[in-house]
Amino acid sequence: MAVTDQQVRKLMSEYQKMGKLEKVALRAGIDRKTARKYLSSGQLPSQDVAVHDWRTRPDPFAAHWSEVEALLRDAPELEAKALFAWLCEQHPEQYQAGQLRTLQRRVQTWRALHGPPKEVFFSQVHRPGQRLQTDFTCLNSLGVTIGGETFPHRLCHSVLTYSNWEWATICQSESYLALKHGLQAALVRLGHVP
Repeated sequence: MAVTDQQVRKLMSEYQKMGKLEKVALRAGIDRKTARKYLSSGQLPSQDVAVHDWRTRPDPFAAHWSEVEALLRDAPELEAKALFAWLCEQHPEQYQAGQLRTLQRRVQTWRALHGPPKEVFFSQVHRPGQRLQTDFTCLNSLGVTIGGETFPHRLCHSVLTYSNWEWATICQSESYLALKHGLQAALVRLGHVP
């Protein structure tokens, strides 16, 4: 059973009070040797994680990785299972079914480093009556004229994101005062504040 940060914190605070390793280890529910290790290091289990970057076994795909990489460059959407089946067909008796997961990890790493870029999007959840968005829209390009003269103006545009209810007021600039009047007019028209 793994030792938690909470157990080690309890161990350390009890040890400062009592000073007896056996008793505080028993109270914290930790083995005496493990308690001694954490007391001497002064670190929590979450801080004591050793990260290794070495291989524990030789890479079984090192001899044919260049072929797999060439296939991935040509068709990055290929799945690791299909690539493994192709490798087993090309080089019979060299690969076993248990090595599929190793190839899947190698392909995943290759895609992260050299694969096509992934589309980034932020999902939005719209709930009824909870969110109103307000923005300014410049309408000078429409060429609105009044009495033969152009009418340069903007709209302070408010939208309820769930129902797409909208309201706009005419304003001359994107100022705080224009925002205040536009938002106030939209809320009065709506009848409540989302």
